Amino acid sequence: MSTIRELLTELTGTSEYAEKLSDDTDLAASGIDSGDLVRLILLIEQHTGAEITAQDMEKLSTIADYERFLADRADSAPQPGGA
Repeated sequence: MSTIRELLTELTGTSEYAEKLSDDTDLAASGIDSGDLVRLILLIEQHTGAEITAQDMEKLSTIADYERFLADRADSAPQPGGA
C-alpha cells in the first residue's frame, strides 16, 4: 500500500476508502471534505517531514499527485554523507 493510501486509512479509520480509489481519482470529488484534506496534509508532513505549502496544495488533487510530490521531495533531499 502506498504512503498516501496508508495515511488515508489512518485518517478515515478504515482501508475501504483508500482501497476503492484509483491513483487518478480526485480526492475532493471522491467525497473527502476540505477538513480531511487539511488533516491529510498534516499527516503527510508529520510522517514524511515534507513541508507542503499552499502553492503545493493547489497542485495536489489525486493520490498519484501526492505520491509524485513525495517522490520529488525524496529525490531532492540532501543525502547523508553527501558532498
